[in-house]
This record gives sequence, structure tokens and C-alpha cells, in this order.
Amino acid sequence: MPITPVKPTESESTLPKLTPRDAGKTQGMIAWSSFFFALLQSICTFFAALSGLRLVIGIGSFALSAGVGTALDKLHADWIRIPMIGLALLGSLLNLVILMQIRRLRRRPASQWRQIPLSPSKLRMEQVQLILSVATLVLIGIEEYLHLRQFHML
Repeated sequence: MPITPVKPTESESTLPKLTPRDAGKTQGMIAWSSFFFALLQSICTFFAALSGLRLVIGIGSFALSAGVGTALDKLHADWIRIPMIGLALLGSLLNLVILMQIRRLRRRPASQWRQIPLSPSKLRMEQVQLILSVATLVLIGIEEYLHLRQFHML
């Protein structure tokens, strides 16, 4: 059976023939130019967002500095201060009572046989709760001391 060469069609013959080396260069240029334009777009987006953020920060700081005196007087009113201190005090004391109860129940001899060792993360979480509750009580004490000293009433 004789082999006859196939004639290329007109559309195939008009295409330039690329060597593998040229094709690699072309793909590399396309990839790098795509990366370059994506980088430019990201930089532009970053600065546009930063500009908006600076505007918000500037307006916020101006509004805050203009109304600090009146806002502090309104927030320091007894109708809001006393319930907030009461809730903070109640929450921290309740948290301390619950932590003491958990530790008391763990120490009981009757519960020793079914105890599973606590994970380090659970122990850390209990320590954080203890520290935050004590810090809340200290801050309440400081606030009440300063309030008594400045306004001569609790």
C-alpha cells in the first residue's frame, strides 16, 4: 500500500509554524503579562480601599473628638452605669461560683473513678475564665473607687 502525503488545507498552511521553544516563550509572556495586570489591579484596589478607610477614620475621629464631652456625660449617667456594673458584677461572681463548683465536683472521691483527664485547651479555657472574672471584679472596684473619689457617691 503506497503512502501518499496529505495536502494541508488552506487554513493550516497560512498559520505560522511555532517551534516548541517559541511556544514556551509565548506562554511565558502571556503568563507574566497576566500576572503584571493582576498585580496592577490589586494595587489600584488596595489604594482605593485605603483611601476610603482613611476617610472613614478621619470623619470618625473628628466626630468623636467633637462630641466626647457630651457623650461621656450621657454614658456616665447613673441610669446606665449602675445596671451595667450590676450585670458585670453578677456575671463575674456567677462565673466564679460555677468554676468553684466544677473544681469541687472534680475533687470528690466519688467522681475520681470516672474522671477523664482534661485536655490542655479545656484547662486553659477555665484559667482564662478565672482571670477574666477576677479582672472584671478588679475593674469594678477601681471604677467605683474613682467614682466615689470624684463624685462623692457610689
